[in-house]
Amino acid sequence: MVSIGNFDGVHRGHQLMILTLVLHARTQKIPAIVFTFDPHPIHLLRPEHAPPELMTIEQRAEVLQGLGVDCVIAYPTDRALLNLTAEEFFQQVLCDQLQAKGMVEGPNFYFGKNRAGDVTLLGQLCDQAGMFFKVVEPTVCGSRMISSSEVRKSIQEGDIGEATRMLGRLYQITGTVGHGAERGRMLGFPTANLTEIKTLIPADGVYCGVGEIAGKQYPAAIHIGGNPTFQQDETKVEVHLIGFSEDIYGQILQVQFLDRLRGTQTFADTDALKSQLLIDVESAKKLASQWIDLQ
Repeated sequence: MVSIGNFDGVHRGHQLMILTLVLHARTQKIPAIVFTFDPHPIHLLRPEHAPPELMTIEQRAEVLQGLGVDCVIAYPTDRALLNLTAEEFFQQVLCDQLQAKGMVEGPNFYFGKNRAGDVTLLGQLCDQAGMFFKVVEPTVCGSRMISSSEVRKSIQEGDIGEATRMLGRLYQITGTVGHGAERGRMLGFPTANLTEIKTLIPADGVYCGVGEIAGKQYPAAIHIGGNPTFQQDETKVEVHLIGFSEDIYGQILQVQFLDRLRGTQTFADTDALKSQLLIDVESAKKLASQWIDLQ
């Protein structure tokens, strides 16, 4: 049983589709397989329009397997694949290579060259091949149909709460701790300067969240953006792990976002900045500690 798609973010709509896939696969006693693409086809077709990813391919595979998928195939996208007609894709990939017994897809699934194939055509091809086929209806959050694009939009606007509702879990980024200007340390709030982030960074502002390093979680106050108080425009991701003081340069740090506390502000002097940081850190500590305690 196969589902095909990019599954970026593995949001609640994806999750419903995957659980449906796994259910039917278990009923028929066959493997549940997700076929995805690496890189996303848009990187080859229209690279200037490629959106930042919500998850790496490794993160997607981990979440999908946690939902019960037996195998995740990250197909290396190339021009030969993208030039297959819808009928050729169905025959060569689904029938010949995967030997699929059935398919589960969402209503907005398109396949083949120029996205010529849709779920109507796919249903016809499955019927002709004697394959099971099911379309899972979209999942709605409030007035919005959940999609990777909608999740991405919320994160880019700093609406972490809405992104969490659509994802069904906290949004996270992962990076390597690098060296910064160490102004946070001089102000009494040492921060880990997160670099090499491969996924979408939320809008500028101050957030509360949870940092995880070496398998242990800490409340975190996160600043994203420049530092106008010190006339610095370069966007940085700075994480203050509350109650943590070890040297972690060069280590991998994962950060989950709980809420956006405020936007970026310019302060008259360092004393005004420190006063606001005290408020930010206390708010982050309270919210994140409650979340950690509930886990």
